[in-house]
Amino acid sequence: MQRTLTLIAALAAATPALADVQITEWMYSGSAGGPEFIEFTNMGAAPVDFTGWSYDDDSRLPGIFSLSGLGSVGSGESVLITEGDADAFRASWGLASSVKVLGGYTNNLGRADEINLYDGSGTLVDRLTYGDSVLPGTIRTQGSSGTATSAAALDGFSVTGASWVLSVQGDSYGSGMSTSFDVGNPGAFIFAPVPEPATTALMLAGLGLVGAAARRRRA
Repeated sequence: MQRTLTLIAALAAATPALADVQITEWMYSGSAGGPEFIEFTNMGAAPVDFTGWSYDDDSRLPGIFSLSGLGSVGSGESVLITEGDADAFRASWGLASSVKVLGGYTNNLGRADEINLYDGSGTLVDRLTYGDSVLPGTIRTQGSSGTATSAAALDGFSVTGASWVLSVQGDSYGSGMSTSFDVGNPGAFIFAPVPEPATTALMLAGLGLVGAAARRRRA
């Protein structure tokens, strides 16, 4: 039993810890007039009150665009901001009215930029730095959004790399096409990273131990 508990602890340690709220998707420019957007997801177990929270680009100034209108964001809930009208954005992507969207921000993203998320005290919660023109080999989110493929891509103040990919219609993240012919999956973040080999080995060993323990109990 002690070995099983030790293994469970090792499995937990093998999974990177995430801050409660993360930047989980963004598109800096639509391909045919569609507005840019940014998605934030509460990865924690408890609701987060966005009162006083704010967003800014690479000027790095808290309080520039208020996120207070998002209210309480539940565990696993994804919320969005867009440069366009909120209702028009929902209609374009086929989102339910329950999906929280704030529209009309004017500190727009460029091809190479930053996304900065601040809490109510002005403390930086998450930062995503991107730009295919200055970071060769990284994605360009024009007409297709960027989606994280691993916990490492989300953890900390990240720079986009191989752990972020462009959304493709019908991919494992549930991506589709908007009425403006942009591709993405705004409004619902599906987190399904591929485990590292060491983590997979630990998981298989853990299943073996649990199975053996069950067999001993039956005997």
